[in-house]
Amino acid sequence: VLHAAENPGRPVSEQSLLLIVEDDPDFRFFLKDNLKSEYRIAEAVNGRDGWQQALSLHPDMIISDVNMPVMDGVALSKKLKSDKRTSHIPLILLTASNAEVDELIGLESEANDFITKPFNFAVLLIKIRNLLALNEKLKATYSRLLKITLDEIEIESEEERFLKAVVLYIEKNLTDPQLSVDALSRELCISRVSLYKKILEITGLAPVEFIRSVKLEKAVQLMEKSDMKVAQIAYHVGFSTPNYFSKSFKEKYHISPTEYIHNKRHKQEKHLSG
Repeated sequence: VLHAAENPGRPVSEQSLLLIVEDDPDFRFFLKDNLKSEYRIAEAVNGRDGWQQALSLHPDMIISDVNMPVMDGVALSKKLKSDKRTSHIPLILLTASNAEVDELIGLESEANDFITKPFNFAVLLIKIRNLLALNEKLKATYSRLLKITLDEIEIESEEERFLKAVVLYIEKNLTDPQLSVDALSRELCISRVSLYKKILEITGLAPVEFIRSVKLEKAVQLMEKSDMKVAQIAYHVGFSTPNYFSKSFKEKYHISPTEYIHNKRHKQEKHLSG
């Protein structure tokens, strides 16, 4: 179950998605009710349900109880952290006692943090904010690579070299709406699984999301440097329809392509008149 956050101060698209994995409906409601003002909330009733939700929703963080039926929190943590599709998601485990924390550490659950019940809710909030902020910093470290071209800087690492090869191939095939992860893996002589793992580790994005990000970056450049219409730009950067392009653009930049172009031209007119 997915619930939108009730925070009118921030657009829903900007609010982090938290997945709460808890079998006790009353405690699950308590967590959701206290977090929904700042975050979007998804719920799962046990570890197995939580694992499936993590795969389908790609939450920004998971908060899970330890003692649950079907699959407990420790098993869920190990499953999440051993799979490249979910290993980057921060995880807080809710434990019954300090002794249980010691046991969890001994079991190497790989959770990012623990909190013991009963707990001060303010402490949980701080832990959530700190882990989300840390994750954002890690993503930001690599997002700048989207704007790098081979001509602009020397190759500094294997990761940059790999990512530049990916970006170069995407740019060469930009107008092709059939550009796929399979085609990219063949071009780079790397298996689809290895490609997925490598791009996710470097950028925090799945390959499909990364390809879309590069296309949208190119769209912004066209908006800045040309007088092309939205539909022309959509097809030029390889989107199958202008509607899908507009939806993807708004998800990334929180503004529609039409509004972006209007704002750009308004600034240009003000600059010329000034």
